[in-house]
Formats: sequence, C-alpha cells, structure tokens
Amino acid sequence: MSTLPELFESYPAVYAVADRYIVTVPVTHESVMWVKVGERCFYDDSNGILRSASMTHKMELPQKYLDEAREYTVCWRIVNERKPYFADLGDVEECTFSFRPVTGPDIRIYHIADAHNRYTGPIAAGTYFGDKLDVLVLNGDIPNHSGDIKNFTAIHMIAGEITHGELPVIFSRGNHDTRGIFAEALPNYTPTDNGKSYFTVHLGPVWALVLDCAEDKPDTNAEYGHTICCHDFRLRETEFLRELADEGEKEFNAPGVEHRLVIAHCPFSWTDKPPFDIEQELYTEWCEILREKIHPELMLCGHVHKCYITLPGEERDHKGQPCPVVCASRIDKEDKEFFVGGAITLSDSSMLVEFTDNKKTVLESRELTR
Repeated sequence: MSTLPELFESYPAVYAVADRYIVTVPVTHESVMWVKVGERCFYDDSNGILRSASMTHKMELPQKYLDEAREYTVCWRIVNERKPYFADLGDVEECTFSFRPVTGPDIRIYHIADAHNRYTGPIAAGTYFGDKLDVLVLNGDIPNHSGDIKNFTAIHMIAGEITHGELPVIFSRGNHDTRGIFAEALPNYTPTDNGKSYFTVHLGPVWALVLDCAEDKPDTNAEYGHTICCHDFRLRETEFLRELADEGEKEFNAPGVEHRLVIAHCPFSWTDKPPFDIEQELYTEWCEILREKIHPELMLCGHVHKCYITLPGEERDHKGQPCPVVCASRIDKEDKEFFVGGAITLSDSSMLVEFTDNKKTVLESRELTR
C-alpha cells in the first residue's frame, strides 16, 4: 500500500465502465494530473487542456493496459498560478499504486448503498473480505444529496479507503444523488459512459449491467419543484436496454463471461405504495428483457434500507424478476457508526450472500445455486 500524498484527499478509486477504467483522485489544491501505465500517459484534460479548476481528477484508460501492468503511477503538478501566459506550476510529483484485476475462479464482491454521507460504518463493513476483496460496488445514495458539492467526497472517500486504489469499483447513481443544484454536475465527479449513468462493465469473468432508475416518484411530484425529466431519461435507457439485448456476442455472451450481474439502486421488480409505484409498464419490460434475453444470475439493489433476498415468484416479485434480487443496505438513525452491507461470493456452482455489519459480524447468510 502506497503512502497517501499530501495533495490527495483520499486514496485513488479505480472505477470500471465498459472496457475502461477511470482513475479518480480527489485533491485539496489546484493541480494538473495524469496517470502513467508503462510508457503510456493518460491525462485529465478537456480537449487537450489539462484540467486544474476541479478538485476531483479523472483519468480514463483501457482496462487491458492496467490489467497487464498491475500498477499505475499518478503524476501531478501543483498549480501556483494559472496565468494566460507562462503559468506557474510546481515540479512533477508522482506516486505509484499496485492494482489487482479480477481473475477468479471465486469472485468476492462487497456491496454498499445508502451511506447517506456516513463514512466510518460503510468503510468498516466494506473491509469484510480483507485483502481477498475483488470488486467493490457503490450502489447509490452514497452522498445524502447533491445540494452541496462536498457531499461527492463521500463516494471517493469510501471507495478509496476500502480499496486503496488497488481494486476495481463499480458505481451506480441513486435517487438522492439526483437532488440539488450540483446533481447536474455529478457526471463530472463520478464514472459514466460518455455522460450516461447506465452502462455495462467487463471485469474478467464478470459482466455487469448498471441500470439507473433515477428518481422514485413521478416527475410532477412537488418535492422536485419542476427540476427533473426522469421519465424521458428512463425511455432513453429502455432503448439502450433493447439494443443491448441484441448485442449478446460482444456483451453478456462474450468469450470468458462466467457471471452476469445487474446493479441498480432501486429494486424495480418490486412495486411500493403510491407515490412510489411509477413506471409499471416500463419496469415490467426491463424485467422481461433481462429474463428472456440477458439471463443475469443476480441483481444487487439498495434504496429500501433493508437486507433481504427475494427469488422469482416470491412475494416481492411484482413484475417477473429475472433472477434472485439482493437488497443489501441498512443504517441506524441513532447509531451513526452502524452499517450493514452485502458480501457476495460467486463460485462455479453457487452464490453465497452474507449480510455483514461494521463489526464484520455476519447477521444472515444464504447460499444460492447458480
């Protein structure tokens, strides 16, 4: 584990999107930054201009480079004064981090959702697997809302402190993330696929589909004050899902894929009471496409602040869910340290789901047959 440089607000987080990694580093001072893997450099730039105004740097690179090198070097210069001519920048500094790609055969995933700006409990729970962790999933509502840009620090702080920049992280947006003036800027601070918050992920033998339900009530709800158009957003996402269903050979049926996951903050196969009973027809179509075409083996969700597993056809299956649904997030209003997440172990024949707390106590476990 590398010593954390003074500039870094937390360890880097290596987010996975499609067949790429996005190395993200929150910083405490204006700087320019890039990542070096072998002889290649990958910059945090805007059309050739190194970014320095943002306190979160993002460097995107193909997975294959980092998977092969198994280490990367973060390089930076402190910005003393960025003048139009002869800008005053410090010398190049750097720090190298090791990296472990997902290989298998067993895959250990820890799932965190609904941290709502809490750090200590989620970080403690997320270290359940210790150095055997393969993938961290941050599944929405990690910040409490997007009304304060400082809330985004919670995302990278939790990811960095658990993985130390050495493992891949999958991030999914939650409904609380859509609330507040900085919600429109969230893609500048978090991983997306060219700005889209729904995408696929390839990590060794694991293929994952990240879906974004956005808000959980109708767009016309007074709570939103005429600031959202999530129904139209979900229509575009439905088109993406329809097209994806026809791309199996390069996606979920690609050579080497052994595990298929769906990651969505809201458990959309279940219908809550009004005003949360939105998109009945659309979410039913999502379930049908997943069930008939994509055949995932597990869906990971948060949102409900409960921990449970529901199988197809059971009480919480209202739309023909495609696979077992695992909801894994719980907090305590009184005990700010308490947190429960989900520890999932994928093997050749089974999926072990354990709900564990911030003291690493297993509160419940269940083994599912693949």
